[in-house]
Amino acid sequence: MDDALARRLERILLDGKRKYTRLQVAEKAGVPPERTKRLWRALGLATAADDEVVFTDADVEAVRIVDRLVTAGLLDEDLETSVARAVGLHLSRLAEWQADLLWSLVADNPKLAGDERRIGKLVESVLPELEQVQNFVWRRHLAAYSARLLTAADEEPESRTEVVGFADMVGYTRMTRRVDEDALSAVLERFEALASDIIAERHGRIVKMIGDEVLFVCDEPAAAAEIALTLAERAGDDEKLPHVRVGMAAGRVLGRFGDVYGSVVNLASRLTSLARPGTVLVDRELGRDLAELDDYDVRSRRATSVRGYSRLRPGVLRRAGTSRRIPSGQQLAAELLGLSRPEHDTRGGDAPEGGASEGSASGRDTAERDD
Repeated sequence: MDDALARRLERILLDGKRKYTRLQVAEKAGVPPERTKRLWRALGLATAADDEVVFTDADVEAVRIVDRLVTAGLLDEDLETSVARAVGLHLSRLAEWQADLLWSLVADNPKLAGDERRIGKLVESVLPELEQVQNFVWRRHLAAYSARLLTAADEEPESRTEVVGFADMVGYTRMTRRVDEDALSAVLERFEALASDIIAERHGRIVKMIGDEVLFVCDEPAAAAEIALTLAERAGDDEKLPHVRVGMAAGRVLGRFGDVYGSVVNLASRLTSLARPGTVLVDRELGRDLAELDDYDVRSRRATSVRGYSRLRPGVLRRAGTSRRIPSGQQLAAELLGLSRPEHDTRGGDAPEGGASEGSASGRDTAERDD
């Protein structure tokens, strides 16, 4: 890229020329220099030397805004670095995708690629549109989450009762060794589109998508059951997708900067590691809730051990009428509580006896399955 074009694009994207050092930004914003350095690093941006002129008027204004939020009591000063880190992490991914999209457009259009003036005008015209769309989506999500918090006013926002689910594609690791990048990208896009549509339609929330898996949360057990079963069913019917397996657990969840933590998350992860292709496993608490609903059957399977759980006793979730034998309410309750021995399922719905091999999977603390 020509240096003149690079400087022009930089001025457009940074909303001004670089003209301040970090120390000058601190002075103009009226905050301690060490604080500006800490925030800059938390945003995931490259460290700048004290005498390096890399900052703009927009940087000064951003620091002033953060300081005003802290002063007004809207943002805890002890949390400002954590907030900056979360914002930087999420927006850096969005920015990377948008930059790739832009340069793919330029590369695929030879006339545009050879005209630096047109490239500059394209960026200058597209940037406000992107900002407007992002602002719209942010406000819609903010409205939805605000409404949810108001309806659950008796619960602490950071710690609430939810259903947590993991869904992942079976045999993903082997697939990465067999197909080229274009084919792999098409599969991932298809899986992400399928998961996004199903989860949104049933009022769930995607916490994150990491390659072959999606982590989601849902307020209502029935809605979570529909998400899990529909994901497994539609992936099974799609010849272009591998089978999907799902594990879900219910309970208190710690929410922090858009992510979720706690024993319920770990339990859902372990259940996914035990599930067979096309099946859904649930923990006892969620199984008891779903067993009371006419639309679902929950079949207990034999206790097994995985890392962190010596006698994990999952239930296999199915739609009502799809099991070979529907147990009575008393028997089902006894099975879920571990007071009776479940019948072995010859139809292939139960996970195999014994635990999955444990290791490290991208995005969560469980084994990567390669069935």
